[in-house]
Amino acid sequence: MKAKYGKLFVVGIGPGSLDEMTHHARKAIKSADVIVGYSAYIDLIAPLCSGKVVIASGMGGEVERCEAALREALLGRTVALISSGDAGIYGMAGLVLEIAQAKNVEFPDAIEIVPGVPAFVAAAALVGAPLMNDFASISLSDLLNAWEKIEKRIDAAASGDFVACLYNPRSTNRVQQLEKAREIFLKHRSPQTPVAIVRNAFRDDQKKVITTLDAMLSQEIDMLSIVIIGNSETESDGRWIVTRRGYLQ
Repeated sequence: MKAKYGKLFVVGIGPGSLDEMTHHARKAIKSADVIVGYSAYIDLIAPLCSGKVVIASGMGGEVERCEAALREALLGRTVALISSGDAGIYGMAGLVLEIAQAKNVEFPDAIEIVPGVPAFVAAAALVGAPLMNDFASISLSDLLNAWEKIEKRIDAAASGDFVACLYNPRSTNRVQQLEKAREIFLKHRSPQTPVAIVRNAFRDDQKKVITTLDAMLSQEIDMLSIVIIGNSETESDGRWIVTRRGYLQ
């Protein structure tokens, strides 16, 4: 699509409070005429939205949000399409680029991906240093991926001794996936393997728990939680979780 376009920033706003937002992200939002995003994420950056056109929608409106953001940019406006965490990790960056390609938008000049602090990085920082060695990030949501594929990825991470960061671990209507994931990890790891559960990292209702693979299901875990499962080199003293890199060996 040949058109006179403005600019579309796809912005990762970080995990929680405005303090965790990068300068680059804040600058992009400040420059925007239009802000597009999931309503809950718009609320998180409300102080930055004053005087701007805001297009917000609820859960499940990802395609519509991306199309609205592209449409506004093609009209010559500067647009910030926001994602929590990093826009390229389970965020809006991939979808907006897919749509832009389908529409033949000259996106190298029109679209800029603005990185943000991923949720699993924020969660890890709150409990110590569990990601000091190789790790894998896996979403347990089977809304867009078949569970059989997710299960293979879980087994590969568990058998490969990766520290694992689990996104979307459990919801009101989806509880068995986390139980199955734990069963797979228990085939390869000790029941006493350290596990961190962080909910709403760096937000007002933040909660963090250090537990074990054996006991993790007794904790509050939902869609706002990140679960970090240690590997054979991960240790915890109850205060911190640390995955040894080998410096002191």
